[in-house]
Amino acid sequence: MTMCSELAKAETRQTDAWLPLGLAFVGGYGDAASFVLAKTFTGHVTGNLVLGAISVAARDWRSAFGHVSGIIAFLAGISLSVLVARPLTAWTSRPPLSSIMGIEVILITAASLASASPLAARTEIFVVCVSLALGLQNGAFRRAGGISVHTTYLTGMITSFITTQAGNFASPVASQPVRPLDPKISLLLSMWTAFVLGAGIGAALVFQFKAIGMLGAALVMITLVLFNSRKLDRQIEISPR
Repeated sequence: MTMCSELAKAETRQTDAWLPLGLAFVGGYGDAASFVLAKTFTGHVTGNLVLGAISVAARDWRSAFGHVSGIIAFLAGISLSVLVARPLTAWTSRPPLSSIMGIEVILITAASLASASPLAARTEIFVVCVSLALGLQNGAFRRAGGISVHTTYLTGMITSFITTQAGNFASPVASQPVRPLDPKISLLLSMWTAFVLGAGIGAALVFQFKAIGMLGAALVMITLVLFNSRKLDRQIEISPR
């Protein structure tokens, strides 16, 4: 019985390791794909603020509206992830992250279908849906490996990596023999790699298949939902009765 519990715990830790990497992959995928399709960032605010300012200066009001709607939807997604956490917790015994990931799948699928439709406002609908989805993700998943992380943009992770490394070099301990790579640094580097890989694959698929290529992010998210559900089931199995 003890051996079964240890195996279950090992599988749970493996699933925990894959979740932040998968979410970072989706974050990069969604941001790159949305820029290719709509020339708008959907996974963070800074880029859209700059693009929006440029559009206003050029008096391109429709483009400016798209960038502003992306900002509003992303920030709304972060807020909604917090607001819906309590009712979701009351409604189901599972953590709210699983439900929010399911909502994200629906939003990404809706964005892909809207972008492929003949609707006049298809680009605006696409931007709002993807921005809302990535905002939900960014608000719902904020910590991994004991550190604060962001799965929809790199700036925060790069800042954390540089400050941690600088602190290590400045510490007297740095003069000691080389130690194994800090697990936190390893996690940040892995998420960074996953984000960039997702961005490259997302852009390539959207260039090849247009709006339908966005469904790749939904498929990855469905896989993550299944992995997360398995993790929760394993936790239930090994929890004290």
